[in-house]
Amino acid sequence: MMKEITISDETSMDPPHFPLWKRSFDVCISSIGLLLLSPFFLVIAAVIKLDSSGPVFFRQERIGYGFDKFRIYKFRTMVVDAPKKGNLLTAFNDDRITKVGRLLRKAKIDEMPQLFNVLLGDMTLVGPRPEVEKYVRLFTDDYRQVLKIRPGITDLASLKYRNESEMLRFAENAEEEYITRVLPDKIALAKEYVRRSSFFFDISLILKTVAKTMAG
Repeated sequence: MMKEITISDETSMDPPHFPLWKRSFDVCISSIGLLLLSPFFLVIAAVIKLDSSGPVFFRQERIGYGFDKFRIYKFRTMVVDAPKKGNLLTAFNDDRITKVGRLLRKAKIDEMPQLFNVLLGDMTLVGPRPEVEKYVRLFTDDYRQVLKIRPGITDLASLKYRNESEMLRFAENAEEEYITRVLPDKIALAKEYVRRSSFFFDISLILKTVAKTMAG
């Protein structure tokens, strides 16, 4: 296991990279998306409530720009108090996942409420996926580069590790596999996105994400 590193003060970070076009695009698309999807959200909420007891939404603390903490929104796909009944990682065959939750995860529908996070400014549509504090602390210097922009709903790593839970399913130790192999690669892809970030690159990643989601 890697040694934990203390998260330094955000003043030691590189200057933030928040281009006006990106925030304008985020507000426009997230607002339209939430408006159009609201009837669908109501149906999903009803199905979740019928399937198992507990809230419709799952909120979890993540690390955002400058190591600031925020709560990410997802449709609940697991039993109540799931974090207390197992580790932070969720394998494909995790028995904490509900029947409806398994379908929502497969179609990536559980991620849709993150449009709220985008509208609030915690996240952006395209950017490095936000991680929990436990794993960020293991790679603080790397995340100092990654978190000079807002975390996003999709990015290069999201496309490559779309079926991450299935990939970790056969690992002897899923968390060790994630920390030693998967997360370092995700961080490398996040750094690549930071370097290549542009309007047209974002559009290409959004289109690829939509295509992969529709393909199943």
